[in-house]
Amino acid sequence: MAEDAPNAAAEGTQPAPPEGSADAAAPASGAKAAEALLPSLSIWPPSQRTRDAVVRRLVQTLAAPSVLSQRYGAVPEPEAERAAAAVEAEAFAAASESAAGASPASVEEGIEVLQAYSKEVSRRLLELAKSRSADAAAPAEASAQDSEESSVTAPAPAEAAASEE
Repeated sequence: MAEDAPNAAAEGTQPAPPEGSADAAAPASGAKAAEALLPSLSIWPPSQRTRDAVVRRLVQTLAAPSVLSQRYGAVPEPEAERAAAAVEAEAFAAASESAAGASPASVEEGIEVLQAYSKEVSRRLLELAKSRSADAAAPAEASAQDSEESSVTAPAPAEAAASEE
């Protein structure tokens, strides 16, 4: 047996496993045996652990320095946590609805639903940041406009004093 090993290596083949070993049956059953040993791969729906990770990442994006927070303003962490959970839940519901509530039949279909979920999360997050930025800008513009109007309608202090005399 030891003499066969050098010849097998030189020929580029492997020596045949001894009869009765588990390796002897592997070539006969092929891919079916491999499929039976591998756990089934389910892309959709994501696990709760994955969904929680998405929420944590959304909170980071909203509250910590990021491209989104730099452009539209950072969100305080408690508010970011509530908003991120709502964004993720709404996106998950929308993606689940598009999957017709059933588990996709193939990995490819699961990937498509997961992509829709990802796009929905991104779209809703951007909408949230934009609307929050617009809401913050509206009161600032209103107060600036109010101060302009009050200075136009009310006489200047020097003018008021002169008119009273």
